Amino acid sequence: MNSIWSKTLIPRRNALPGDCKTEIAVIGGGMAGILTAYYLQQKGKQVIVLEADRIGSGQTKGTTAKISLQHNLIYQTMIQNFGIPLATQYVRANQAALLQYRQLIQSQSIFCHYEELPSFLYSTSVSEPLKQEEEAARKLGVSADFLTQTELPFSLSGALCFPNQAQFHPLEFLQALSQELTIYETTTALSVKGNRIVTNHGTVTAEHIVFACHYPFINFPGFYFSKMYQQRSYSLALSKAQPLHGMYLSIDPNGLSFRQSGDLLLFGGGGHRCGKIPTVNPYQALQSTARIFWPECKVAAHWSAQDAMTLDGLPYIGQFSSVRPNWYVATGFNKWGMSASMVAAMLLSDRICGKSNPYAAIFSPRRFSLKASFSDGTAHLAESAKGLLLGASGSPARCSHMGCKLSWNPAESTWECPCHGSRFDHSGHLLNGPAQMDLRF
Repeated sequence: MNSIWSKTLIPRRNALPGDCKTEIAVIGGGMAGILTAYYLQQKGKQVIVLEADRIGSGQTKGTTAKISLQHNLIYQTMIQNFGIPLATQYVRANQAALLQYRQLIQSQSIFCHYEELPSFLYSTSVSEPLKQEEEAARKLGVSADFLTQTELPFSLSGALCFPNQAQFHPLEFLQALSQELTIYETTTALSVKGNRIVTNHGTVTAEHIVFACHYPFINFPGFYFSKMYQQRSYSLALSKAQPLHGMYLSIDPNGLSFRQSGDLLLFGGGGHRCGKIPTVNPYQALQSTARIFWPECKVAAHWSAQDAMTLDGLPYIGQFSSVRPNWYVATGFNKWGMSASMVAAMLLSDRICGKSNPYAAIFSPRRFSLKASFSDGTAHLAESAKGLLLGASGSPARCSHMGCKLSWNPAESTWECPCHGSRFDHSGHLLNGPAQMDLRF
């Protein structure tokens, strides 16, 4: 169950050779970590990257790799919760991220199948939410157009088009960008205290520490486990399907996503909170739906992804905690990890270098909106409390993070934590954090 991106083999790096000192240590060698390290190094900083497995082996390899500022139905809600000035910061930051990708790929001659094309939200049942999102986007200076027809092989109630967005091959991009960086693979950060990172190969002492490891494994301070959960989604790569010339995402319940990659159509859906196992195998459901549209299509690959979701729908990028002024975090990308990774690189490299960034406030981990947080926060805490109580009742399958009762996902033969999203294979070996240890049955 490897993604089509995984066929790109990035040369291996050695593990950390022992104790060392550095100006900046970045934990995590995915898109956010590599971009942040790259921009810091470009600004003259001494930086190393610590990666528990291989470069891009985490959530980056599961992405659909859209570089877009069309992030589902977000702008109408963002204006209501935060107001136009802060919502405009979010838009401007993602517009800057899109431009930075384009300029970096062009200036460095990076071959990564980069394409600029329109991005669409669509619905087969409603149109009014799309019209409201169009109005909100225009208020924030975003070009957006409501349509009733697209190239999709079914009829719509409406679609919202953002022109001039982009897609690319994420591991080809990382392969080029990581060449000049100091990266230690198979080096797991086990604990962090002050300016010291203890790993399985030695201790790193750093003036600044960046947590770019998808979901922070440090519980205190920060309390990120109380304000984030993780969501699974599933993708097929289809041959012999109708080629599409845009990127598409449904706003409907159980909606589908589409984007072209060469001769293959990437077809996704089946999302659910990690640990809340669907009754129907998501891959089989996607295959059945695909064959309704394209009876001759074949599945060339299938894989899943996992996204850290915040309660207000916006990433946490900035200072990790007020009591750790030299710790920084980039997490909670809410399914839009490619654009958010670039935003994180720009914001964190500016902050570490002592430069103010005009978009920092909307991404601050210390932001708060009562409108955005109460209902979602209550639901998240209820799910976590249920998992913790069931784990405390004596279940043999308990997460090594905080002891929540695990659920078995037969579609992927994995144990999943419904509280915070840690995952383990059938033997109990750790696949995804925030847990740091294998299971002991």
